Amino acid sequence: MSFDLEYNSERPLLIIPEYGRHIQKLVDHCVSLPTKEERNTMAQAIIDVMGNLQPHLRDVPDFKHKLWDQLHIMSDFNLDVDSPYETPSKEELQEKPERLPYPKAASKYRFYGTNIQGMIDIALTWEDGDLKEALVYTIANHMKKCYLNWNKDTVEDAVIYEHLYELSDGKFDLRGTEDELTDAKSLLRNRSNQGKKKTNKNTKTRRK
Repeated sequence: MSFDLEYNSERPLLIIPEYGRHIQKLVDHCVSLPTKEERNTMAQAIIDVMGNLQPHLRDVPDFKHKLWDQLHIMSDFNLDVDSPYETPSKEELQEKPERLPYPKAASKYRFYGTNIQGMIDIALTWEDGDLKEALVYTIANHMKKCYLNWNKDTVEDAVIYEHLYELSDGKFDLRGTEDELTDAKSLLRNRSNQGKKKTNKNTKTRRK
């Protein structure tokens, strides 16, 4: 007596592993059915089973659409049925997404974050005057705060001015100015007070 045993190493790879091999076999059998009427009936039954296996998808918009797309993907786009949605193409699935642009200063001064660069770009569009000057100093103070949060307990204003000059492509030059930014101790004190307030708030919430 002999048995034909199947080993996973000898089986074809699953296209969508989370549905398991039994669903994949059902899809393969559906593709092989001779009439479209039979394929339509079985495809709808498979969709119902897939929905039960992935209940978290019920909260996703176009829940049924997603299941039908996955059904076509598991059939390697060979399933000829009357789908209620447009059939996806293999070329569309294999198409590479466009590269995402990265902030020009993110790699060098990560501790400032991307918002600082956005603030600088907006400030560059403002007309010269007291409001623009106040905005530039506000940005510089925020840069100093970000620097202290990420790096050290102290930083010279000259360092912040140099970074601001570089990030603004030389448009905002505060180097050599006699005006000083907010003292580092004050910024660190404000950070400490904010942390205590959050801790006290969380403690009161837990007690309730």
